[in-house]
Amino acid sequence: MRKHLFILFVLVFAASLSAQNMTSSPFSRYGYGLLDANTPNTYRGMGGVGIGMRSNKVICSAQPASYTACDSMTFMFDVAASVGWDNYQDANGKRNRATGNLEYLTMQFPIWRQHIAFAAGVVPYSVVGYNILVPDKSGNVPSYTPIAAYTGEGGISEVFVGLSFNICDWVALGANLYYMFGETTNARSITFTEAGLTPYTQLAYTSINSLRFRYGLQVFHSFEEHDFTVGAIFENKQRLKSEYYVIESSLLDTIGDPITNGFEMPMVYGVGGSYTWKKRLMVSFDYERECMASALYLGQIGTMNDRNRYALGIEYRNNPLSQRYVDRVMWRVGCCLTDNYMKDPRMSKVKDITASIGIGLPLRNAGTIFNASVEYTHRGNKSFLEENELKLTINAAICENWFFKRRL
Repeated sequence: MRKHLFILFVLVFAASLSAQNMTSSPFSRYGYGLLDANTPNTYRGMGGVGIGMRSNKVICSAQPASYTACDSMTFMFDVAASVGWDNYQDANGKRNRATGNLEYLTMQFPIWRQHIAFAAGVVPYSVVGYNILVPDKSGNVPSYTPIAAYTGEGGISEVFVGLSFNICDWVALGANLYYMFGETTNARSITFTEAGLTPYTQLAYTSINSLRFRYGLQVFHSFEEHDFTVGAIFENKQRLKSEYYVIESSLLDTIGDPITNGFEMPMVYGVGGSYTWKKRLMVSFDYERECMASALYLGQIGTMNDRNRYALGIEYRNNPLSQRYVDRVMWRVGCCLTDNYMKDPRMSKVKDITASIGIGLPLRNAGTIFNASVEYTHRGNKSFLEENELKLTINAAICENWFFKRRL
């Protein structure tokens, strides 16, 4: 009972914190904000792979079919936090910001031996956070000096529960049910350096409170020293229960009619695979596509671009069975390329390019592993806005033997 109450408390605590995830990226002003791939920190050091990954030490919510890889007597718990340093450069100069917060919280345990497993947790879907102050060069008021400020905050979080089934010794199916919730605000205000002029503010408010599903498939097999896994995921297009409206401070009223249920989660599909040699060297790749061009955004279709994500990662450890601790340490490296999904002329060719490294430090007498990853992300271009982000994420993947009978 104490364990169940502890799990409930942690999940509620994480849910309250997940909506406060912060970023300082001006690119989060567009669309839903910066989207998260929901890969665990263990795999972020490998470029964010996950669709073709299968491990009894990792909870991978991006691939629900992977849950049955857990040990039949082990309860798993994973919590991660991050700190980031961002640098932005445009025609107005350079700026530096620091951010940090809780990343995610997940848990996993078997229901029936290695045939059925359950997972749950709180993960982010998107995050919005920026504060930009620039001179207004529109020239609409040539005799005055207007200054435009763009601010935004909020994000969309997800509480998920998932089940995975082994239908035979080498095939697993899984599904996640997500409850999406969150609010975002994007504000634009104009002030004047001259006294006596009334400032103007326009605020766009979005609220989402809805459900969605993800389905997963994995095929896996071992040949002596070689382990292979191939996986796939799929999400059908889903209308979101949502509300959107715009308010002007000068009118103290809503501009136009509110848009109710005017958003859709796009159809998503992806494939991935991994190969492991002697439990020492692992190579993995992912491809994922979000068909956003055919999904509703603000009640219209065609306002977004399809989003493609490519990831490649490598993990190496010298000898997992060695008595020397350094031989059991896991070293990781990876890269990822992601398209921008908003249809904006200034951002049509903007891509996120990420390079990452990671390390896994297992405890000597337990199944718990501490992981750290460092990700360097470049997005934007010098003609519009250029961003460089360095992010350090640390997590504890805790494994405990809960499900065994004690002998008297």
